[in-house]
Amino acid sequence: MNLFDKIIMEAELSSEERNELKDSDFGLPEDRKFPLIDAKHVRSAISYFHTCPENKKAKLAKRIKSAAKKFNIEISPDSPIAKY
Repeated sequence: MNLFDKIIMEAELSSEERNELKDSDFGLPEDRKFPLIDAKHVRSAISYFHTCPENKKAKLAKRIKSAAKKFNIEISPDSPIAKY
């Protein structure tokens, strides 16, 4: 993750808060990227989905869709996430 992405994705999580999250709280648990802990972070993950490596997009899309459902967030059929 480059510095810009790190600033955007972690702006509201302190290092301590981020470290306390379970791996399963992330869209990419193995990388601990794209936290999906609340509606705001799910929306952020949706907007930065395009930064995800191509080989991990299907996994991330599935986890975002699940979190979006949990937080009552609609994903547009036009969204790149919808194709996965």
